[in-house]
Amino acid sequence: MHYHELATLGQQLRVDAVRAADAAGSGHPTSSMSAADIGAVLLAHHLRFDFDHPEHPGNDRLVLSKGHASPLLYAMYKAAGAVQDDELLTFRKLGSRLEGHPTPRLPWVDVATGSLGQGLPVGVGIALAGKRLDDIPYHVYVLSGDSEMAEGSVWEAVEHAAYNHLDNLTLIVDVNRLGQRGPTRHGHHLAAYERRLHAFGWHTIEVDGHDVEAVDRAFAEARSTIRQPTAILAATHKGRGVAAVEDLEGFHGKPVKDAQAAVAELGGSRSLRVDVRGPADATGRKTVPSGDGDPAEPRLPRFDVGDTVATRTAFGHALEALGSARADVVALDAEVGDSTRAEFFAKAHPDRYFECYIAEQQLVAAAVGLQTRGYVPYASTFAAFLTRAYDFVRMAAVSQAGINLVGSHAGVAIGQDGPSQMGLEDLAMFRSVHGSTVLYPCDANQTARLVATMADLKGVRYLRTSRGDMPVLYGPDETFPVGGSKVLRGHGDDDRATIVAAGVTLHEALKAADLLEDHGIPVRVIDLYSVKPVDVDTLTEAARATGCLLTVEDHHPEGGLGDAVAEAFSDGRPAPRMARLAVRDMPASATPEEQLRKAGIDAESIAAAVQLLVESDITP
Repeated sequence: MHYHELATLGQQLRVDAVRAADAAGSGHPTSSMSAADIGAVLLAHHLRFDFDHPEHPGNDRLVLSKGHASPLLYAMYKAAGAVQDDELLTFRKLGSRLEGHPTPRLPWVDVATGSLGQGLPVGVGIALAGKRLDDIPYHVYVLSGDSEMAEGSVWEAVEHAAYNHLDNLTLIVDVNRLGQRGPTRHGHHLAAYERRLHAFGWHTIEVDGHDVEAVDRAFAEARSTIRQPTAILAATHKGRGVAAVEDLEGFHGKPVKDAQAAVAELGGSRSLRVDVRGPADATGRKTVPSGDGDPAEPRLPRFDVGDTVATRTAFGHALEALGSARADVVALDAEVGDSTRAEFFAKAHPDRYFECYIAEQQLVAAAVGLQTRGYVPYASTFAAFLTRAYDFVRMAAVSQAGINLVGSHAGVAIGQDGPSQMGLEDLAMFRSVHGSTVLYPCDANQTARLVATMADLKGVRYLRTSRGDMPVLYGPDETFPVGGSKVLRGHGDDDRATIVAAGVTLHEALKAADLLEDHGIPVRVIDLYSVKPVDVDTLTEAARATGCLLTVEDHHPEGGLGDAVAEAFSDGRPAPRMARLAVRDMPASATPEEQLRKAGIDAESIAAAVQLLVESDITP
């Protein structure tokens, strides 16, 4: 397109943004209008994308980090012929694919956006796949707002992109000066952004975001830059082209009041179509080594019953084996790989290992980005530190992303390091994620099996591992279906109570069962390794047979294993008598044994609680 046609296309995108928001009665047209010229130039001259085949491995990727500007994105899709005008006007309505913020319900959207500060970190993950794994020259474009440049996650991504020389990544910052409640921190002072990005090692270009010729040159320069990511800093006006709202406060997130007059001021409705350039020929990386198209069965590590092995160690060996069987498996860690044991994978498969350093938001975001390219990521760090990245986990679920997260050093059982290092909220955190799977193994063989199983699950998957060595209870050929459990003690109707535990506390529960047996109190012990989904049938049968359940967890009482068990009886079926042992006080430094005893979740505390349950009406 000639430059005057690009300017006209920009006006069309503005008009359609105004019309879509007006039809919905809500939305962010002014935020869309500021970036319309940028979108027009990108769509017509630089984006290489086959809209009929969004899965094409050579397609460029566009991440709309400022997801509230979705009317612009949908107007671009309309100009490309992917969306028709009648669908455009269903914006934000029940059943429409055109949601208030983009989601992968649309085949051209890789990830959900709208929680600001996430687009660039995810874009870094996609660019890493292109640079280090796919070896395909697709380009990743991230359109960001200036307000979200205040987010710390953006600067984690900025540093990571520069460190990895991601010259296949271009960030476009729509510097329109106005945020939700008023001016942004730096307003139109492009040099403020330039200094910061340049200091991190980025190539930067400052442009008038409404000068389509200048924007065109900037995109060309960005694509030709070598060994540096590029940031295009575009000065724009919010609400561009409509005098009643342009560069004025108070109109964020509101339809233009007189949409008909605004459309007329913008030159009226148009129906320009853009023949978007197709991608270069490319084939996706073969993701499995076997010739039949199915992943090879991993040769998982095998541990002897009676040995003592930490579940974090079993995780590392299992992940290494899984990586040998499947070329689509990748690993990421947050500079604690020697502790999480992800280093085993790093040494065996260095080309598929991503060191994210102490940047947990970037860790999870990179995993989300990598999975958009067909990879199966395992991202690990201490369970406590995944709390920093919870918004990325939440948005991963909205993105329908398939990622595996592994939290080690969980609970008070880590010992002397103290409460800052103890994951005591993680089960609650991950159980609350839509569609998640939460697993908590108690021994090495169980861990290895669950690591392999996770690879083929959907959604967000979380595995909780432990620091200390624990006895191997199960043989290497035992199976552990998701949603299942194992009854390790008692099966008869003479069982007086049921102890439900997982991980560290499962071993304490078995010791307690021995103590209780000596007192003539037979109990049932259930290994609830699948915390979500939970084994309702086994719990129901245990409740019927024993009449009371005691849950024991190295976790705070809110939202963890105890709540998972209680919810199994929330559908109206008769609920058994229940009691819970959990970490209720703030721990301090002590040995693992002292920690368990002080928290009241060691074998003696469990045995005492069961005795109270079965011998009196007093609950612990």
